[in-house]
Amino acid sequence: MKVRWGVLTLAGVLVATACGAEAQSPTAAAGGGDGGSLTWAVETQPTTFNPQQWGQNKARLLVHNQFDSLIARGGDGGFLPWLATSWKVSKDGLTYTFQLRADVTFHDGEKFDAASVKANLDQFLVPGYNAAVAAIQLRNLGKTEVTGTHTLKVTLKAPDGLFLDFLSSPYAGQVSPKSLKNAKDLKAGGVDVVGTGPFILDRFTPGQEVHYKRNPNYNWPPAGSAHQGPAYLSEVTYRFLPEAAVRVGALTSGQVQVIEGVPATEIGLIKADSRLRFETSLNSGSAFSYYFNVSHPPFDDKRIRQAFRDAVDVDTVLDSVYQGTAKRAWSIIGQGSPQFYDASLENTFGDDPARANKLLDEAGWDKRDAEGFRVKDGKRLTVRTVASAPFVRDRRDILAQAIQAAVKQSAGIDFQVRLVDQGTALKAYEGNQYEVFENSRGDTDAGAALNLILPKGAAINRTHYESAELERLLDEASAGSDAAERKKLYAKVQKFVTDEALLLPLYVPADQVAYGSGVTGLTFEPVSGTPNSAYDVRIGT
Repeated sequence: MKVRWGVLTLAGVLVATACGAEAQSPTAAAGGGDGGSLTWAVETQPTTFNPQQWGQNKARLLVHNQFDSLIARGGDGGFLPWLATSWKVSKDGLTYTFQLRADVTFHDGEKFDAASVKANLDQFLVPGYNAAVAAIQLRNLGKTEVTGTHTLKVTLKAPDGLFLDFLSSPYAGQVSPKSLKNAKDLKAGGVDVVGTGPFILDRFTPGQEVHYKRNPNYNWPPAGSAHQGPAYLSEVTYRFLPEAAVRVGALTSGQVQVIEGVPATEIGLIKADSRLRFETSLNSGSAFSYYFNVSHPPFDDKRIRQAFRDAVDVDTVLDSVYQGTAKRAWSIIGQGSPQFYDASLENTFGDDPARANKLLDEAGWDKRDAEGFRVKDGKRLTVRTVASAPFVRDRRDILAQAIQAAVKQSAGIDFQVRLVDQGTALKAYEGNQYEVFENSRGDTDAGAALNLILPKGAAINRTHYESAELERLLDEASAGSDAAERKKLYAKVQKFVTDEALLLPLYVPADQVAYGSGVTGLTFEPVSGTPNSAYDVRIGT
C-alpha cells in the first residue's frame, strides 16, 4: 500500500511537469503559520540513512533531521556545543574530556548519556562496520571511558587535529545503543535506526520519498540555531526526483515547496519568478576532479597525465555545461575551504593543447588512426572512467561528455565514459579497470578528504600513487592544531599533487536551493556550505 501511494504521488509530479499544469503558489499546498507540512524535492536518494555510513554530500541535509552530533560548527569555523556542552583537551593533545547534556532522549525512549557515546565510538571499531572511518578519521582513537553518567574521556594514540571536526560531522550522529544492537540492517539505516534529532524517520519508499515527523520532545538544538524547542514543521517529506526538469516543474506548479540541485539552465527562470527564491553556497572540502590512475599505462607516464590536463579548456567546458554558474577549481582543495585553499596555483596549468600534443609526441604517441585518435604500437590512446549513478550530481554525466569531446579534438585522446550502478562501479574499482576516477568530498576540514584520497592504502586512493614525502606532509598537517601552520603544510600538499599532475581539478561543488516565497528559515551549514536540516524551516513568518 505504501509503495502504491508513492508511485501515485510521483506520477502526479510527472504529469504536471509534462503537461505544463497551471501553476499555483509553491506555498499554497503547505499550509501556513506554525506547524504545517513541507515537501522538499532532492536530486539523489541516500545509499544509507545511517549517519555513520554517510558518504554522499547531497544526503547531508537529511542526516541532521534524525541525528544530532556531539558538537557543531559556527559561522567563524569554530566548534560549538551540541550534545556535548563542553570539552577540555590535555596539553599533550591526547586526552579529550567531554561534558554531555543530561536532558536528551533517543526516539526509542533510551536516555542519551556517556555510555551511549562510548557505544557509538566503539561501534566504529567493530570489524567491517566502517573500515574507512576506522582507518582514517579514527585511526588515532585509543580508548573511550565513561567517567560519569554524563562525562566521557577519550584518549588518542597520537595528537589529531581532525578529531573535533570528526565529532561535528554526520559520522558523529548519535545512534541509539538499542539500534546498534537490534536493527535489522544497521548499515542501511531506516526506521529502526534512531537518533535524538528534531525529526523522526517513519516512512521510506525506495525510489520515491522519505518522510519525517516532528519529534515533540526535542529541545537540544546546536548552539547558534534560530530557535529552541521542537521543529516548526509537523512533518517534512523529501521526494527523490533525479531529473532536474521534473524538480523545477514540481516547484513551479506548487507540488513541492523546496528543491535542491537547481540546474544552471533554470536559475534565470527561477530568479525572475516573484513567487520563488534562490540561494546557493560553495561546498567545503575537495574540488570535483578527475584523478589519474598511475598504476598502469598510460597514466603511469607523467607526460600523459599532463597532456590530458592541458588538453582541456576547463573554462569553456564549464561555461557550456553550467552557463557561467560553476566556480572553476585549480587545486585538489576547493575555494569553499578558504582556510586551506592555495590560490597561487591558479592559471599555472591547463588550456594548452600545443603543449599537450608536444608531450604526447615525446611519449611516443605520435601517430593517429583513421578516426584521429593517437596510437602507439598499434594501440589507441584510450582512458576510461566509471561513474556510480548514485553519486552523479550537477550534470556530471554531461560534463564528462564535454571533456570527452575536448580531449579528442585537441589531443586525440580516446576518453571513454561509463555511467553504471554502484555494484558495477565498485567491481571496476576493485579490478583496477579504469584510468580516471571522479570524486569530490564535502568534508568540513579538507584535511579529512585528503587523508581519504592521497595516502598509500587510503580508502579512496584510486590513483594508487605513493609518496613518502606526501604522506609526511599530510601527517604533520593532520596532527597539528595551529591553523596557520596547517595552511602552510596543505599548500605544500596542493603544489605537490599539482606538480605530479595527479588530477585535473574541474569545479567547486555548490548547493543550490529554490523555494516558495512563503518558506522561511532555510539556511546553509556555515562551514560545509550544504543546506541545513529542516529544523528552523517554517511556512510563513
